[in-house]
Amino acid sequence: MRPLRVLRTGPLDHSVVDSIMRELQSARISEDIPDTLLITEHPEIVTVGPKARRDNVVIPKDYQKMDVDRGGGITYHGPGQLVAYPIIQWTGSEQSVPGVINSLEEWVIQALMDCGIESCRDERMQGVWVDGKKVCSIGLSFLKWVSRHGLAINIETSPSRVETLGGCGLEAGMTTSLHALGHTHDLEGRTIDRKRIEEALIFTCSNSINRNPLHPIEWNP
Repeated sequence: MRPLRVLRTGPLDHSVVDSIMRELQSARISEDIPDTLLITEHPEIVTVGPKARRDNVVIPKDYQKMDVDRGGGITYHGPGQLVAYPIIQWTGSEQSVPGVINSLEEWVIQALMDCGIESCRDERMQGVWVDGKKVCSIGLSFLKWVSRHGLAINIETSPSRVETLGGCGLEAGMTTSLHALGHTHDLEGRTIDRKRIEEALIFTCSNSINRNPLHPIEWNP
């Protein structure tokens, strides 16, 4: 099982992280770095994928937006959200885009189960759903089978912001956060926050995506 380097940052603008992801992807392709997971958080922004642009999805004027090259439609980013970007070289039988998406969905499902939260996939859209609402968005791009972009889990995002966005086949209000659904504490009474979800992702990583996570490194790019 290959090691997975884990880099943890404080809040960073999405535009900054977009450049970092490209650099890490290039370094992974040239085998200068191992598989890497970048865990971060963004100030509020809505990223707009090619599908949303093709469908002419309109983003409300009071949201900042940024075009991105990942799969999927629109994704809300903001405080109270954990964002994880796997810069991973997928090999052999792993080289299937639906297969990688499925693995990431299963990873989030297992991590939430570790927190005592039942979740599932939904045929309406890729991602992870809790109590009939979407709490995790997933979108990737690949170059030479090294992934970029990743997943965003809404933990305690502002309901007046994330829930008012619609588009790409989902009505406004279908995306929400764990806290808004009442999932504020795990089975041991610990608060479900970014730290707790991060721990759960690391704990379930080996079984879900077949990578051995190393101890997280505090990173200040």
